[in-house]
Amino acid sequence: MEEKKGLVMIHTGDGKGKTTAALGLALRAYGAGLNVLILQFIKGRQNSGELAALELLTKIPAENKIEIRQCGLGFIDKNNIGEHKAAADSALDIARAEILSAKWDLIILDEILYAVKFQLLDAEKVLALIKIKPPQIHLVLTGRDAPKILIDAADLVTEMNLVKHPFQRGIKAQRGIEF
Repeated sequence: MEEKKGLVMIHTGDGKGKTTAALGLALRAYGAGLNVLILQFIKGRQNSGELAALELLTKIPAENKIEIRQCGLGFIDKNNIGEHKAAADSALDIARAEILSAKWDLIILDEILYAVKFQLLDAEKVLALIKIKPPQIHLVLTGRDAPKILIDAADLVTEMNLVKHPFQRGIKAQRGIEF
């Protein structure tokens, strides 16, 4: 019999693939019968491949569930930083409630580290989420520049390093690859 130990995982770094890795994990977990929640802290009002794919998955009858919620306002505009901060605070409240709800086996807090980086959220508040996490729940945090206090609290930290990116050559984001 395998022992279930909920892990805290961080996908960080300046390279592409943090959200992609978390979504791959969500797909694996869902396929293994786990209930999965993905809260996106920055993305909002945006059609993306992951939204379309997860909408299709939810139409297939299954014992377990997978859900994604865009809680942010999209790209951070310094002209309305107060609105972005309010959205991040609201997402943090949702995350806290869902972590304590016992409905989910895996919760992904996508782009929460960007919210910390851009000072929409305090790292201590994110650490508080980790501390209240029930022992059986897996928790994933994504975004650049993970603060040391969160890295220290995590069980697994993966850093994606940028070696080369098409944006450096002026190639715009590609549907199905970046979004």
